[in-house]
Order: sequence, then structure tokens, then C-alpha cells
Amino acid sequence: MTQFNDFQISAPLKKRLASCNFTIPTPVQEGAIPPALEGRDVLATAQTGTGKTLSFLIPVIEKLQATQSRSASALILLPTRELAMQVEQTFRTLTQGSSLTVALVVGGLAEGPQIQAIRRGARLIVATPGRLEDYIKRRMVKLNEVQILVLDEVDRMLDMGFKPAIKRIAGELPADRQTLCYSATLDAAIKEVVRDYLKNPVRVEIGSILKPAENVRLQTFEVTSDKKQELLEHLLKSEEGSFLVFVRTKHGAERVAQRLTRSGHGATSIHGDRTQAQRSAALKSFAKGGHRILVATDVAARGLDVDHIAHVVNYDMPKVAEDFVHRVGRTGRASKKGVASTFAQPDERGDLKKIERVLKISMERFRVKPNMGIGSATYPTSAHA
Repeated sequence: MTQFNDFQISAPLKKRLASCNFTIPTPVQEGAIPPALEGRDVLATAQTGTGKTLSFLIPVIEKLQATQSRSASALILLPTRELAMQVEQTFRTLTQGSSLTVALVVGGLAEGPQIQAIRRGARLIVATPGRLEDYIKRRMVKLNEVQILVLDEVDRMLDMGFKPAIKRIAGELPADRQTLCYSATLDAAIKEVVRDYLKNPVRVEIGSILKPAENVRLQTFEVTSDKKQELLEHLLKSEEGSFLVFVRTKHGAERVAQRLTRSGHGATSIHGDRTQAQRSAALKSFAKGGHRILVATDVAARGLDVDHIAHVVNYDMPKVAEDFVHRVGRTGRASKKGVASTFAQPDERGDLKKIERVLKISMERFRVKPNMGIGSATYPTSAHA
């Protein structure tokens, strides 16, 4: 069995990986790290939670340690500030005690510390495309010495409209750089990115590119809208562990979180109406167990990386199958078991069947009878129809 010690990496990095209890690489790490260390471009399709971050940070760190430069030698582009912050923190952990420096370049946080980090000669820039492009236009950052570019969750970046920004940023980079690209899907838009930015990449494909993890139990409840909150509270009382609850709108997310709090549950929320400081505080509290429940919208939760989530609840149905996979992928991580419950209203049966058909899955079905108290011993009634 391959171990991190088997990779051609420096002794200090091996020691730091061991101190963080990283011993055996995940499949995406085992597939992507060796060719990346050789300087090859890599295209990896893998879901969130498969260990992608280490699979590109290890080659980045090795490249930086081998390069003498006074400006940025590596750039990592990600779709959300939350994901960027987590990658930056992991980099700091893995480079503790070394001279390597990093600048976090994202919206929603004060510019001052970001600009100072760049001016002090940060070797790595971890950024979201919008804020980085703004700095480029204002001539606050130079990327002409970047030797390795990482595009993480590139499918999400395209979904969020960052394609033009990525093109303009790439235009600032040396043509002979190394590029590592990660995506959960490989549709026509992703293939276009691969054609434009990667040279003869090594292909790493981990499992299905669009399928929930097999260690997640999938169940759906047919329930009217007025019974959703009661059903959610029933699940909270009957099951252990932390809950991530997905709600379609930011107003709905806030309303669900407030109702749970009034019922005595430890709930917090992340959505577009909350400030970055509030979102960071909520995420930190949820990750550390200060709040058992995090209520989130899809956009706010993109890039969310918390290991211990036991139960994902689709309080509102996801719009497309890809969003379903993205949501469900927040549980059952690192081979742990998880549960994903989807609340479907009677008029959403067709939408539910479409998701099952696209993903080639079959969820266990339950029905909440309108006249039945959800907390009763006879709940729920199985309805495999």
C-alpha cells in the first residue's frame, strides 16, 4: 500500500504530513501527486471530500521549496472565499516552520492584510477570480513568475460566471507554467478549459464523476411544506451527530435557523445576507461543534469542508442532479458513513424521479401523512411507491 513516505518529497514535508496524521494517500492523491511532482499537467475528476487539497498542495509546496523567487511562484484559484480560506490554512499547517509565505486574495475581507502579504513577497497566492482580477487591474499584483497554476472546482467557477476572469488571469501567467485542474464533472465547458490551459495532461479519474458516495444512505420524505420544520426537528431528535440543512433562499435559511433556535436547537446559518465575518464565525462554530446545525444556501455552502457532518438534509429540493451530488457530498467523507434526507413536496415527485434517473440511484421513500403527528411512534410510514 502506497504511503506519503513513498512519494519523492522532502523530509521536512514528510515530517509535517506525519505530524498531521496523514499516512496513506487517498486515491486522488495517489493518482495526482506523482505526475504533478514530475512537472506534468494534471486533470483530475473527483468529488469534494476525496482529498483533492493535499493532492495539489504537496506538489505546490515542493515546487516552491525548489524555486528561488521574490514574487509569487504559485497561484491557486477557487470558487469561494470559504474554500480559499481552508486551503490557505492547510498550506500554513503544512509549511509551519518553513520560510514559505502565502497571500489570501478574496472578496469580503479587508484589503489591507491581503495587499501587505503580496507586497512582502508571498510565494503562493490563494484567490477567488473576482478579487484577484481586481488587483491585477489596479496593478497590485504581478503573476509573471507563476510556475504552477491550480484550478480547483473549476466546474463551480464556470457555474458562477468566472470563465472570462479565469481567461484574463491566465493571460497574465507565463505560457510555460504547470497547470493542475480539478473538477467534479467533465462536460463540454470543462473540456474547453482543458484545451485552453493544459498541455497533454495526465488524467486522474476517481470513481463516478456524478454520483453520491456509496457510504451515504439516501432517503426521501414526501411532505407538505407546512410539515417540513416539524419533520426536521423529528430527525434531529431521533438521530445523532451534526446536521447540514440546505434551503433554497437566504430568507428561508434564516427563517429555518431562527425557528430551530427558538425550539432549543443549536443552529446557525450561512447565506448571502450575512457578512463575511458572520459566515466565517458560523462555519467555525459548526466545524468545532459549537452549533450542531448549519442551515445554508447552495452558493454560501460551496467549498464547505467539514469532516464530521453526519446528516445532510435537503429541506428544499435541489434544482439539478449536480446540486444534489454537491450537497450530499458534504457527508460520508473520508470513508465515514453518512445520511442524506431529501424533503419532497407531493408536486415535486417528477423532479425527484428525474434526479434518481440522471444519477442512476434509488432512494428509500417515506411519506408523512398530513393528519399524523410527526413525533408519534408510528412515524414515518414507508411508501415505496
